[in-house]
Amino acid sequence: MPPTLLVLASIASVQFGAAFAKTLFDELGAGGTVFLRTLVAAIVLALIWRPRVAGHDRRDLGLALVFGLVLAAMNFCFYSSIERIPLGIAVTFEFVGPLGVAVFGSRRPLDLLWVGLAATGILLLADFGGGDLDRLGVALALLAGVLWAAYILLSARVGRAFPAGAGLALAMLVATVPLAPVGIADAGGEFLVPGILLAGIAVGLLGSAIPYALELEALRTLPVGVFGVLMSLEPAVAALAGFVVLGEGLVTRELVAIALVVVASAGAAWGATVAPRDA
Repeated sequence: MPPTLLVLASIASVQFGAAFAKTLFDELGAGGTVFLRTLVAAIVLALIWRPRVAGHDRRDLGLALVFGLVLAAMNFCFYSSIERIPLGIAVTFEFVGPLGVAVFGSRRPLDLLWVGLAATGILLLADFGGGDLDRLGVALALLAGVLWAAYILLSARVGRAFPAGAGLALAMLVATVPLAPVGIADAGGEFLVPGILLAGIAVGLLGSAIPYALELEALRTLPVGVFGVLMSLEPAVAALAGFVVLGEGLVTRELVAIALVVVASAGAAWGATVAPRDA
């Protein structure tokens, strides 16, 4: 497959995986769902890359530990957000993180335009303070965006310290530790229901393991700028997934806002040296 199609398939996998994950909230809660997703992804990635602690100094291991904690917090905030607000809107708010990294990565005068477009989109989504969106859901999505920015910056350092995807696999294993008590408290015995467990495994594969493998393959030949532009489609795909899977319709104002953020993210990503990447 061409690398562009691999990235598009990765985006669809992540966002439709998130939409299907939201259907499990009634049984598992946001905490239980994100724990099961992370656990499945950690097991799959560990089997593929077999991360090793031996041979790495304390600095590398400390970096992987911080990376894992950021990963856990980012995913928990995002899932808690989509429990309260529509998926497409949550992803759009969350995109302030990679957008900020892209802007700081290029530092062109034109980036002021992208910042202005993104700010306009965010204000439109918030309906200039008069909207009926859950405020905690919005705050959690924005916090997830800040953590996503930290994740992007840390991933570059972890990638230099560990071979291939071993660093991410180790961080995923770390992330399951703080998520376990929250997830178990949220889901309880529902983890033992075969149908729910299978659905959770599917969400873990769709949300992390499959897209990361697709992106890794695409980045072998795809320029970082092009990758970033394609990844900027995530808010639009999230809105589509929310509509198709969850029936989350959006009004014209919200669709325009999402389009503005997509354009701003694509413009900023084109000149960036670090592209956004999901986990």
